[in-house]
Amino acid sequence: MVRVLSEVAGGPAGAHSRGHRWWTPVRVLLALTAVVFALGMVQKASCVEDGWTDGEQRFTHMCYSDLPYLYTGRGLAELAWPYSNDAEVRERYPEVMEYPVGISYWAWGSAWVAQLVTGGADLDERRLQPTDSLFGDPEVQDEIRAFVVVNALGFAVLALLSTWLLARVDPRRPWDAAAFAAAPVLALTALVNWDLPAVVLVAGALWAWSRDRPVLTGVLIGLGTATKLYPLFLLGGVLVLAWRRRDLKPFGLAVVAAAVSWLLVDLPAMLTGFAQWKVFWSFNSDRGADLGSVWLVAAQAFDLDISPDTINTVSLALFGAWCLGVAAIGVLAPRTPSLAQLGLLVVAGFLLVNKVYSPQYVLWLLPLAVLAVPRWRDQLVWQGTEVLYFASVWWYLGGELAPGGGEDAGFYWLAILVRVAGELYLCGLVVRDLWRREGEGSGGESGYSESELMPSSR
Repeated sequence: MVRVLSEVAGGPAGAHSRGHRWWTPVRVLLALTAVVFALGMVQKASCVEDGWTDGEQRFTHMCYSDLPYLYTGRGLAELAWPYSNDAEVRERYPEVMEYPVGISYWAWGSAWVAQLVTGGADLDERRLQPTDSLFGDPEVQDEIRAFVVVNALGFAVLALLSTWLLARVDPRRPWDAAAFAAAPVLALTALVNWDLPAVVLVAGALWAWSRDRPVLTGVLIGLGTATKLYPLFLLGGVLVLAWRRRDLKPFGLAVVAAAVSWLLVDLPAMLTGFAQWKVFWSFNSDRGADLGSVWLVAAQAFDLDISPDTINTVSLALFGAWCLGVAAIGVLAPRTPSLAQLGLLVVAGFLLVNKVYSPQYVLWLLPLAVLAVPRWRDQLVWQGTEVLYFASVWWYLGGELAPGGGEDAGFYWLAILVRVAGELYLCGLVVRDLWRREGEGSGGESGYSESELMPSSR
């Protein structure tokens, strides 16, 4: 697809073409990422204008973001350390940042920058105000806009770096990263929450593994786990690949590096507020059937009261069985899987049985999917299901999908099931590709024949 589109602008490449001296594939991809990310920022413009104060517009215009609400709701407006155990801070802000430490550090640093660029605030005076009045304060509103912009610019850099890393995983196939750079879900969901820091670390781990650098792979997985839990699942893929090679040393090095890097990043939070550091784990174990999950569909459609303990037990058992199945496929498949393929299968399994599916979770799959299933048709089918879910979740929260009779929103259940079908579709494609023997319709790990590889000079 990229090759055909490039011919619209520059014509077909001749037999003696050496490509453009400056517009290398990676630079084209970076430019494409910048344009798509900018479109995503524009898509949030209506919420930026009113400071996310319009309760209906944030859902009808699909421009909702967690960032402005957590700026005041978690003490960032007062530059409170997220893991402070100070009694006064905890009295004003009993709700602690419910994210791993990497996100909390990023958010806290962004708050410092936002207040710096807005001229600074009298925090002593602000601490005298009731916390529920801060969001509507004009000075705080200016900071909220600056806070979102600072995060958006940081996320843009991370998106560019992710594209650069993905394009270099396989030097023969830089254009596979175009499905990341031009992804509709990247534009729509990048500013919903702090997921891109973990995305770039996953992309980095894929790149490091492709360079046979297990220690660096482990470090990046450890940093990713300190930011979001799911990068930890890549270690399962590393184990399968090491097992197939009959050499477990790279796996051991990766595990040790991941553990050390994770611990070093978490230590400041653990030492300054261990109880606050544990909130992430208790928050996730205590929540019940939540947005986007099959558990929510079951609870609402069949009027079931499913306890958090039941969901925890059953989902853990299902995920464990899924991981064993992925391991068996990875070990027994005729073709050696890539880390991206194994990572996609495991992360998708986690999302399928998880008790919540926030719309930005699609970013967890994106860098894995573009390398594991590098076919534009399949990418568009899958991302189409995610876009449908993205729209439906906001309309559901805004009450736009509620039937006139006041019953549950059945269309939202349908959107959830379509999203689940899209992820199962991706997993099925990966398994099919792995089980094809050489010469059965495709070649190479990516599912393309050698003649279909994009020349790197084009």
